[in-house]
Amino acid sequence: MVHRAWAATAVLAATIAVSAFAVGRADAATLLSDDFADGNSAGWSTSGGSWSVSAQAYRQSSTGADAKAQAGATVWTDYTVRARVQPLAFGNSTRAAGVTARAQNMTSFYALVLTGGGTAQLRRVSGGGVTVLASAPVPVSTGTWYTLALWVNGSQLSGAVDGVTVVSATDATFAAGRVGLVASYTSAVFDDVTVDGGPGTPPSPSASAPPSPSASPRPSPSASPSPSASASPSPSASPSRPPSPSPSTSPGPVPPNQADGFAGVNALGQNGTYGGVGGPTVVVDTTEELLTAIDTIGPMIIQVQGAITIDSKRGVRPNKTIIGLGSTATINGGGFDFYRSYNVIVRNLTFTNAEDDAVNVGQNSHHVWIDHNRFVAPVDGSIDIVRGAEYVTVSWNHFDHTDKSMLIGHSDGSGSEDIGHLKVTVHHNFFDHSRQRHPRVRWGDPVHVYNNYFLGNELYGVASTQNAGVLLEGNYFENVPYPCFSASGYADSGPGRLVQRNNVFVASGPCEVSGTVADPGAHYSYIVAAPGTVPATVTSGAGPGRL
Repeated sequence: MVHRAWAATAVLAATIAVSAFAVGRADAATLLSDDFADGNSAGWSTSGGSWSVSAQAYRQSSTGADAKAQAGATVWTDYTVRARVQPLAFGNSTRAAGVTARAQNMTSFYALVLTGGGTAQLRRVSGGGVTVLASAPVPVSTGTWYTLALWVNGSQLSGAVDGVTVVSATDATFAAGRVGLVASYTSAVFDDVTVDGGPGTPPSPSASAPPSPSASPRPSPSASPSPSASASPSPSASPSRPPSPSPSTSPGPVPPNQADGFAGVNALGQNGTYGGVGGPTVVVDTTEELLTAIDTIGPMIIQVQGAITIDSKRGVRPNKTIIGLGSTATINGGGFDFYRSYNVIVRNLTFTNAEDDAVNVGQNSHHVWIDHNRFVAPVDGSIDIVRGAEYVTVSWNHFDHTDKSMLIGHSDGSGSEDIGHLKVTVHHNFFDHSRQRHPRVRWGDPVHVYNNYFLGNELYGVASTQNAGVLLEGNYFENVPYPCFSASGYADSGPGRLVQRNNVFVASGPCEVSGTVADPGAHYSYIVAAPGTVPATVTSGAGPGRL
């Protein structure tokens, strides 16, 4: 039951906001208390997931949605929100459940969460983008109850698990807002939610992690069996095509250390892209070790040390993270090939002198994240995404004087295998005097190209052909004679569709636009930074050694 004086919410909350700094006790005022014993969720608003009250607790039963529930007043400032939380099934090790504070809306708030990977994280979520402010290892088991407390006082934030403070940070983004519960691609049960007004005192920090949680302090409020952690949602149908996608123009934070864009979408049995999480970590510094590792069945995190020479394109099996150590890890002479592969991350590597493509994502591969790499002098393409591949994100890479940078859709005659696929996000890449294909697209819709820096691209920037649909927004073009092709096609390829919005063109030609494009925002949340900030942001952040 929620105990509150809603008729006087604004007056009470304003009084608390004014008087909170003069109160030194955590119990200065109870703003909200809900034990769900009345069998309903009156006063709570929800977004995503499947929420219900059963067995005197609040249950979110889906692992296929970023689910939130919120209550309280937007003028609440300094307080502690507490709740008992029982994770039932995590979509993967990065998914999370917990409590939120100072919520502006369903996509902007502070959160204290437990993750499937065994961490407590203090997060700032802004426009759907996640920044981890602090993190600590914590034993996390499904089916076990934990008491989480998130304390906010001015710019000071602290999070406690079972009475022990494990994470703290300073952040002044949100000064006031509602409280809430979050179950991000995680099924969970919540109970005994309380909000105490006034700054109070957070639990004393402990040098050690909190003790392993005990069994439920009261019978688990499970009205139905817990879903399996490996259960995956069915892919959603393609969205209808609006005349123009809805803009998202607020400056965004540095990308979180997880796949975003299309690689972060739940589809085709995958809950985003998380690579080799859950498998062993190996360090490779020879050709034999690398080729053995990428051909191993099962999840694995492969750390590349130094320069390794391979030939041709070498196949990579599913569920792998291939990541360079430091800033000098190099793959020379060859590249990686994905054939019906999935859930692979390629990060922090330099690819040099590939005798074919450096990275080829092909033959119905999906959920691949290519991030913070550098491409130098491949004989053919730096990155090809072809033959029905989809749910790929290419982010924060440096294409250093390459010729053919990125091809999406390999042939004018491949429509039968490519239409409805080739969903790709391309953001924050530095196309540094690379000649063409940034990208060149056939058939794919939507291909989302945002906040990239195009500098001195001799032939052209982006080409949308063969009825592809490209959304181009918040990019910065400098000394690019032909930034965009679409209505006229390109070379022997027929016309495509291209919507451009809020791009900057300096000493560059006009951008050719045509038609409408499907909205990537129907698939995932994103934030477009002001295009004038892109050159500095991208040149300082793209490429290896800058994770």
